[in-house]
Amino acid sequence: MTLPRPAQQALDAFAACPGWEQRARLLMQWGERLAPLSEEDKQEVNRVSGCESQVWLVGEIQESRWQFRATSDARLIRGLLAVLLARVDGLSAAELDALDLADWFNQLGLARQLSPSRSNGLNAVLQRMRELVAG
Repeated sequence: MTLPRPAQQALDAFAACPGWEQRARLLMQWGERLAPLSEEDKQEVNRVSGCESQVWLVGEIQESRWQFRATSDARLIRGLLAVLLARVDGLSAAELDALDLADWFNQLGLARQLSPSRSNGLNAVLQRMRELVAG
């Protein structure tokens, strides 16, 4: 499967980072790119349970492909959400279902820095995306 263009851009950008400090800075920069959610979007119905930080996720279908928007109150989590969204935006339900989250963060060189709670939180976000897609 070919990667969405934003996902390939993320891979290229993170591959160019020689170490964790550079990746962490890049992650923060990616988090700043997230489109802000409105206060209306930050309702309890859009909050992802299973995350230690506050995370909100909204999704909609555009031309039969899912597009997601997300944010968090935690800066590092916003960065992780940004690279997750780069990977999943525009995927079909079947492609989203087949996504290996651990493999994606491993490809980015971020897997070892993910604490178990962050990893669980990101898996909760992916699960919520799958629930939205399933309807």
